[in-house]
Amino acid sequence: MVPLTPSDHARSFRIARVAPLQPLVWLMKGWRDLVHNPLPGLAHGGAAAAFGALLVVWAHDRFWLLAGAFSGFLLVAPLVATGLYAVSRAREQLQAAGLAVALGAWRPRDSRLVRFGLLLALAGTGWVLTSASLITAFAGAPVNSPGDFLRVVVLSDSSHVFEAWVVLGSVLAAPMFASSVVAIPMLLDRPHGVLTAVATSVGAALLNPLAMALWATLILGLTLLGMATLMLGLVVVVPWLAHASWHAYRDLVVPAEPGGAA
Repeated sequence: MVPLTPSDHARSFRIARVAPLQPLVWLMKGWRDLVHNPLPGLAHGGAAAAFGALLVVWAHDRFWLLAGAFSGFLLVAPLVATGLYAVSRAREQLQAAGLAVALGAWRPRDSRLVRFGLLLALAGTGWVLTSASLITAFAGAPVNSPGDFLRVVVLSDSSHVFEAWVVLGSVLAAPMFASSVVAIPMLLDRPHGVLTAVATSVGAALLNPLAMALWATLILGLTLLGMATLMLGLVVVVPWLAHASWHAYRDLVVPAEPGGAA
């Protein structure tokens, strides 16, 4: 097989425009993948739920740290789902799509995924430290429990720590979401570099602002719902969103039309 040149890479795909409500279709297709191949998804979801439970046990008396850790988890979640992207791809190709396929995607043979994963991990760690520093430095009293966070940070009349925390989180989360929304599925599926994958992901977000806003809202809402059920909901929510993210990638990054521009 002849290796693709950079110009071939550029012509091999294009970014597509999708309907604003297309994320609902991604959820439907993701649910179908999960129902037809439950073992890989439930294994990933169980691991995520167990990790969340360990976080609660470890930082239950340091809610200022717990809040940052859980929001940081959202940043690295696309990497955690890599194995489930592989399962959805195998289903598309009418191949076996069991746990072995999901685990096979984690073999350390692709440095691109490793590099991108490190970038996400650094971003997540940076947010955890920034969040913890902001709350501990400017909250009017110690924040050691969800009740403290609600009383001292969210409902405080004398400070704007909560507003600053939300704005700061949004400033970090928006570009991270845009740069990763299709980047990791693309790295799994295509032989492009990290910069091409990130640029494509940002381009897809900019071309489809309404669909991406809805998709981000659905991801956040379902994840918070999963966490609110003592982490048990994550067993289903994590694989559901992972499979749906694969279908988002498939709709947003499509083969280039013959003779057309990427």
